Amino acid sequence: MRISTQMMYQQNMRGVTDAQSEWLRSGEQMSTGKRVLTPSDDPIAAAQAVVLSQAQAQNAQYATARGFANQRVSLEDSVLGAVATAITSAQEKLVYANNGTLSDTDKATLATDLQGIRDQIMNLANSTDGNGRYIFGGYKTDQPPFDAATGVYSGGANTVMQQVDSSRSMVIGHTGTQIFETLTSNAAPEPDGSPSENKLFAMLDSAIAALKVPTEGDDAAQATQTAAIQKSSRGLANALDTVGTVRAEVGVQLTELQELDNLGTERGLGQTEQMSNLVDVDITSAISSYVMKQAALQASYKAFSDMQGMSLFQVNK
Repeated sequence: MRISTQMMYQQNMRGVTDAQSEWLRSGEQMSTGKRVLTPSDDPIAAAQAVVLSQAQAQNAQYATARGFANQRVSLEDSVLGAVATAITSAQEKLVYANNGTLSDTDKATLATDLQGIRDQIMNLANSTDGNGRYIFGGYKTDQPPFDAATGVYSGGANTVMQQVDSSRSMVIGHTGTQIFETLTSNAAPEPDGSPSENKLFAMLDSAIAALKVPTEGDDAAQATQTAAIQKSSRGLANALDTVGTVRAEVGVQLTELQELDNLGTERGLGQTEQMSNLVDVDITSAISSYVMKQAALQASYKAFSDMQGMSLFQVNK
């Protein structure tokens, strides 16, 4: 193999270039804090980091989903609390309406009060979230689930579900039927065995209509009115029990979301530590390597500078 002055120059130049690349790479490791800058630096660690990065992204997505779910469930809990308070107020009105000393005018006033409570509950049943979506309409969130005049439900039939963790989905939106038109298993039956009224707005409308009927001096009308009020009272008690049952479920969900958030946070910390072990640089080692490679580069510069004034003729002398 022939050795020429050109070959000697190229070899020394390559030595300088390689030393400079190593020094720059060491500096980049220090500035980025990463040991693995390209897959070729550590193919196994780089492959594991890709998988771990996907897991981190998924964990972050579930955290976002839980935040959304927590907002929806918290809003539902707040609205249900207001519904329970309104139903209790309606019950108190009906208990007072059973007072045998009330005049037709007094009962008409109670009917007006009940109408106000009914309108309040209707407004709550047609509540929206911060984006204008109806929270008790199931997946039909673009229109009011209840007709304000008739109380008829026209929302969706299915509850809104949300994936909040890799193996957990939960209800984040009950339908209006589940809350305002459903009886629990321990609902009080009607004394005569007839079907219990399960629709809250129908109960209130029945009581309001009954209170508006004059009964002074008419025992039959009075008896009919009393029966209607008592049936509505039983219905409201059942409705309150339903709302309480749903609120208990919502409370459990809020607790579970908090626990899942804690687990997600711990999982995220563990993933961050694993990622650091895979690709992060040991800063002490990186500084030492940087200094050594800088010295090697300076030596390469010196050797190259010395070789510039030499040729094979000088070497052979």
